[in-house]
Amino acid sequence: MGSLLRSLKHAAALLGLCLIAAGAALAQESSSSDRSIADRHPVVARHDMVAAANPLAAEAGREMLRRGGGAIDAAIATQMVLNLVEPQSSGIGGGAFLLYWSARNRRVESYDGRETAPAAARPDRFLHADGAPLAFMDAMIGGRSVGVPGTLRMLALAHREHGRLPWAQLFEPAIRLAETGFPISPRLHDMLVVEKSLGRFEPARSYFYEADGSAKPVGTRLANPALAATLRTIAERGPDAFYTGAIAADIVAAVTHAPVSPGDVSLEDLAAYQAKERPPVCGRYRRYRICGMGPPSSGGSTVLEILSLLERFDLQRLRPMSAQSLHLFAEAARFAYADRDRYLADSDFVAVPLTGLLDRRYLARRSRLIDPQQDHGGAEPGTPPLSHASLWGDGDGLDLPSTSHLSIVDAAGNAVSMTTTIEHEFGSRLMVDGFLLNNELTDFSFRPEDDGRPVANRVEPGKRPRSSMAPTLVFGPDGKLLLAIGSPGGPEIINYVALALIAVLDWGYDVQAATDLVHISNRNGDTDVELGPHGDAIAAELGARGHTVARKALESGLHGIMRTPRGLEGGADPRREGVALGD
Repeated sequence: MGSLLRSLKHAAALLGLCLIAAGAALAQESSSSDRSIADRHPVVARHDMVAAANPLAAEAGREMLRRGGGAIDAAIATQMVLNLVEPQSSGIGGGAFLLYWSARNRRVESYDGRETAPAAARPDRFLHADGAPLAFMDAMIGGRSVGVPGTLRMLALAHREHGRLPWAQLFEPAIRLAETGFPISPRLHDMLVVEKSLGRFEPARSYFYEADGSAKPVGTRLANPALAATLRTIAERGPDAFYTGAIAADIVAAVTHAPVSPGDVSLEDLAAYQAKERPPVCGRYRRYRICGMGPPSSGGSTVLEILSLLERFDLQRLRPMSAQSLHLFAEAARFAYADRDRYLADSDFVAVPLTGLLDRRYLARRSRLIDPQQDHGGAEPGTPPLSHASLWGDGDGLDLPSTSHLSIVDAAGNAVSMTTTIEHEFGSRLMVDGFLLNNELTDFSFRPEDDGRPVANRVEPGKRPRSSMAPTLVFGPDGKLLLAIGSPGGPEIINYVALALIAVLDWGYDVQAATDLVHISNRNGDTDVELGPHGDAIAAELGARGHTVARKALESGLHGIMRTPRGLEGGADPRREGVALGD
């Protein structure tokens, strides 16, 4: 108990420091030539490190490393605590993608825990009777949007192949905290205040809100005995306890009897779910090898396409974060997103031309379409080799302040980069057995056809919706791991990760400075510039080059770990409550 109290006090102190640093950073004055929105230094460790979106979760991962566990063990413990303390973003009711670097085998492995559409799902799922798409919020709230969760099956698969500690041990920190309670953080409280739908549903209303409907205050100790019981059952019986039996029955009941938009997830859907090990998507950028997640995520290939389109430009000679460098970045993103929206979907259902999209000759031709001085205004998708002309594309919906990312490197040099989500903040708003269920099916295209052609990312039974999650591993010229990084942020994730990689690889930033940068994003539409005084000059300069600029609160959550001569250096996004902890 003393050890637990010390850990909680330490985590609370770290959280306070993190929030103070973030607030100070946002208050600073700067210009477009400034490196970042904060003047912070990375955390340095000699042996191992965990970077995650909440101090209590990062501490749980470090606890497993101190017990002799590896990166996968730490990732599982971290995720279970995130489920408790950051419930708006991820958990066992959702899905995840995980990249693993085996230092001994010198191999990158990628694990797909994306949710699937139930067997009863049909392409017109999110259409009105007249064929018009539902409003996003109408589609999202309730049972209709819930996909079959994949996170637990994926983590169990990775643990079976690479875990060191017993499965049950990995749940101990989350069970302790669920039983004794954790203090509601400022971020969780603020999201509960602005959330308009969660309070309509029990048991979420009683758990998160006071009797008068107000959000429980910052610092309130929030215990979750229902989640503690769920996690204890899964710890003792393994993931089958989630996908079959009483917990599975509770999930089905919550979805099919939802008070709003009942869904159709069945016991058979849950029992049949399989996590998959898939080939990672790897490519070269200058002297580096970069690996990401392949379909059904569009993250890995689109990040690589952005970087490849920029490779002919000497970014090292351009002033970092200058109008010229950011103009080129936005244009490369525009062309890459045009291809993404046209071609990317679940490759088990769609012939994704992945090899063609990353073909060097195709990308060289595509890069020549970038005007070095003026905004293109709108890009058409290209025609990569081996593309399938009968399918069509569709863009994304909202940029959502949900999802989470964690990066881990253990003492043996093994690494995890994992992005995890329940999609929108608080998912479908349906809470069962202490955890929230995802609304992942709204990541499918609502329109199943475009001008009579089937949309690649349309709803189909058993299909996994397209994702933008982009967990990334970078390797130096020596072949050794250099960087593990990723971010939440909806379809903007790709831009967040790509710009951070340019900052590290081209401009020589440390991982914290790269994480702190003002965000610039283009998804083949407006060029978004992060709100705040640090983006004012950037917005004006890009506007002068023809960009239609929109100012947004771009909600990233970058967490990265970089290998340096000093040891491991960790960075945590000041826009959230995360930390990097290491020994």
